[in-house]
Amino acid sequence: MAMEVATPAPAPIPSERNIVLAPATTTTTATVETHKKNRIQVSNTKKPLFFYVNLAKRYIQQHNEVELSALGMAITTVVTISEILKNNGLATEKKVLTSTVGMKDETKGRMVQKAKIEIVLGKSDKFDSLVPPVTNGKTPEEEASAETEASVEAQEEVGAVTEV
Repeated sequence: MAMEVATPAPAPIPSERNIVLAPATTTTTATVETHKKNRIQVSNTKKPLFFYVNLAKRYIQQHNEVELSALGMAITTVVTISEILKNNGLATEKKVLTSTVGMKDETKGRMVQKAKIEIVLGKSDKFDSLVPPVTNGKTPEEEASAETEASVEAQEEVGAVTEV
């Protein structure tokens, strides 16, 4: 009597997914997005480097930490942003995660593995002494400038009324 041995199929490699489906609206059927308040998904083609550096500073200020995330060629940009913040004494490195993500290649129509990095930076002890606090989305210098402009405009209005 011949005995058959069943061999289990290899388990598929799980691909990492952070997907949240938004409720359908009249303008769009569904929105797929990654949602985390202190995460910055970095692209090396969409914005300049210091846009991300300044955004990361703002996120650290608001949330006490920031998560920088990138795929493929943008990984070097994330590492550069992280190093700028650390070398200027603004952030400390909390966690570095590397992985690969399965994605469909649009040109070839097949699955390819892309490198992914996530770096979590926390607020350094010196952060508050190095970065001025933000009020209403403006730095104290911007607030003072706006107040000065408002008082000058008010004085001009009063002067215009008294001259008539």
